Amino acid sequence: MEKDFIINKINDFLIDEFEVDAEELKPEANLKETLELDSLDFVDLVVSVESNFNVKLVAEDFVSIITLQDFYNFIDSRLN
Repeated sequence: MEKDFIINKINDFLIDEFEVDAEELKPEANLKETLELDSLDFVDLVVSVESNFNVKLVAEDFVSIITLQDFYNFIDSRLN
């Protein structure tokens, strides 16, 4: 799967399902602080990833995911 497709898909569901402002979707954005995702949002995020990419995630996967770029890279690594 192409990296641009992954990035666009993630950005689309962050905007649509989490009401994140498109201008905030920068690679260096901190998922918790900048995008204001809380623990319940992370549960929903796991569901969104599983339904959009058919990738299973567990809480421990998010330990090393700090920024949006980390998240893009993680999904890309699981798909390729």
